[in-house]
Amino acid sequence: MKTEAVLFAGVAAFFAVTAAVYGKYSHDPAGTSVLIVAFLMAGVVAFFLAVQYRRRGRRAQDRRDAEVVETAGPLDFFPPAGPWPIVIGAGATVLALGVVFGLWLALLGIGVLAFGVFELLFEHVGRHDSGEPPAGRSGR
Repeated sequence: MKTEAVLFAGVAAFFAVTAAVYGKYSHDPAGTSVLIVAFLMAGVVAFFLAVQYRRRGRRAQDRRDAEVVETAGPLDFFPPAGPWPIVIGAGATVLALGVVFGLWLALLGIGVLAFGVFELLFEHVGRHDSGEPPAGRSGR
């Protein structure tokens, strides 16, 4: 993560210099503030990666003598296809239409969107990692 921290620190430095030069010569507060926000976001990522490198040390990706097998880990759970991304998309569409056509439609869109996000987040809460069905279920 040291390489990534240095890379993002370089991006943050670029945005800092660009914001200073742009702010001095353009007198455009909107563009200057956008460049300052870009600097802050890159700085936050660089700081996070530097802290993680300090806490965890070098990874296998940071060493030249590392083998590919050192980076392999256990495969995690990949959820099957579900209807919730479509519900979230429909809710976002109805919400956007509600902004144009009226508050009642926007409120309906917020409800559909919140329902879809809730169901997507908690779809696999009761899942067991062992591959066996939970107690009391037949597995079908």
